[in-house]
Amino acid sequence: MLKPLSLLFCLLALPAYAADWKYEGGTTPIAYADNGKAQFQFACRGGDLAMAYWVREPSPQVAAAQSLSLAINAVGGSVSTGKDTGFAQDFPMLHHDGSSVLIRGPVARQWARTAQQALETMELAFVKSKPGSGLDFLDRQRFGARGSSSAIGQVLATCGSTR
Repeated sequence: MLKPLSLLFCLLALPAYAADWKYEGGTTPIAYADNGKAQFQFACRGGDLAMAYWVREPSPQVAAAQSLSLAINAVGGSVSTGKDTGFAQDFPMLHHDGSSVLIRGPVARQWARTAQQALETMELAFVKSKPGSGLDFLDRQRFGARGSSSAIGQVLATCGSTR
């Protein structure tokens, strides 16, 4: 009786994020991680790489934003103003069944390489400049990194050059 109870407490203490990246081929190849609250994805659309970060139930600040920046920490820490966080600046927000940002081109390729090299987890957040100075990190979400290199690599292989 004590062993099952101990196992249950251990399982409840685990972080709430999806452990694996998934790949789906077809007319729009896509690699994605979904933790139930948000999805982070790379897709090949019309031969161009697109990256999206989608939060299903955004905070009021994110839901009201017209544009926001995006931050990623792929070394297992939290997004911050430190060197281990990368930023993509000021992209228009899409608001439909949640809030998302869609990024194409060189920034999407750079983030694909970052996500492929992620360690155990990666954390993403929308970013808003604070009045005066500093940054607010909004709707932080953590994703597992296992399989990200392979899944994203398959999308990049069908999406032309990886420059």
